[in-house]
Amino acid sequence: MNWKNTEVKNAYLCFLDKIFDNSLSDSNTVLVISDASVKNNVTTLISHIHQDSNIIAKTIYYAINIISTKIELFSVRCGINQAVQVPNTQNIIVITDTIHIARQIFDLSFHPYQLQTIAIAQDFRTFFNKNTSNTITFWDCSSSAK
Repeated sequence: MNWKNTEVKNAYLCFLDKIFDNSLSDSNTVLVISDASVKNNVTTLISHIHQDSNIIAKTIYYAINIISTKIELFSVRCGINQAVQVPNTQNIIVITDTIHIARQIFDLSFHPYQLQTIAIAQDFRTFFNKNTSNTITFWDCSSSAK
């Protein structure tokens, strides 16, 4: 996403707002929003889980002196894990400022974050075994978008 082009950014953010609004009116959709920031070697992650305009969970994680990739992937993992456990969930929408990290989930080659990705894959298997037409969608949203 080209966040420097204001017109493109605004159109994309309006699109994400529409996704958010539509998910709130669908009782079978769970929305996972995660945000990460690092300041003075302290990583702060916030994860929100929404369904039917209700906040199901809001979790805050703090980590000191840890690779940001690992903790960001952990945040996505926890959000997905909470979402797949919500009864009657058919659609999961993940909105994150770390979409480049979320891509690691689907990297089948050897990499240092495999333990996290294996745990996420197990959640995916549980979710898709419930119903093969279930969906999971990932969307990028820069932290600067607020």
